[in-house]
Order: sequence, then structure tokens, then C-alpha cells
Amino acid sequence: IGLGNPVFDKLDALIAFAMMSINAVKGVEIGAGFDVVTQKGSECRDEIMSDGFKSNNSGGTLGGISSGQDIVVKMALKPTSSILIPGATVTKDNKETSIVTKGRHDPCVGIRATPIAEAMLALVLCDLYLRDKAQNSN
Repeated sequence: IGLGNPVFDKLDALIAFAMMSINAVKGVEIGAGFDVVTQKGSECRDEIMSDGFKSNNSGGTLGGISSGQDIVVKMALKPTSSILIPGATVTKDNKETSIVTKGRHDPCVGIRATPIAEAMLALVLCDLYLRDKAQNSN
């Protein structure tokens, strides 16, 4: 609990930054993500009870700081464009032509993206943990 910062180095901002650095990632949601736009404030808030939180709409972050709940991140990946179907392009002389990608390429990056995203999230959390220890240890 307590990793991140309320203004600069917000945990959710660092997570989004790390996820967006992965090839093919075009969108990132934390917690309920874009679904919160359809909710009222009373539905979206993560109320704290004596035995813990009632929900995790914020995805484990509150005000840029970890809340102790599970960190929930979703990513949107663009489809692989390097496929065997010809695609339009131009030459260096600006003449229209087509090109076919040759070689072996992944038909789906989603399979490889999951462990990469988990590793990136671990790096963000470890970095924040080490920063906290460096700044707050005696």
C-alpha cells in the first residue's frame, strides 16, 4: 500500500505509460476503465468497510497511489499488419505500388503481449518500491 504519488509519478499514469510502450498496444484501461463514464459517482467509488473495500472500480489505485487492492489493467492491441495479403504503399519516388511482407511473423501479438505486460507492471511496481525505500528509510 502507498506506492505512487498523488501528483507526479501517479501509479496509474506510470502503469499506462509502461503498457503503452509495448508494441501494438493502442489503449489502456485501469480498473473499470471506460465503463465508468456510464456510472454515477455513487456507483463508481470504492467504499472502504471494516473488512476491506466493497469494490475495485479504481483498479487498485486511488489518487495515484496503490490502495492495497488487486491492480487491474486491460490493454487494447492492434492487429498485426505484417500479413501475407498485399498492401498499398509508395516508392521513394512517390509512385503507388503494393508490397507483401515476407518472412515469419506472429499472426497474433496477444499471446506474447500478456507476459510482457505482466513484466512491465512488475518493473513499475519494483521501481516505485525501491524509490519509496530510498526516500523513506532511516
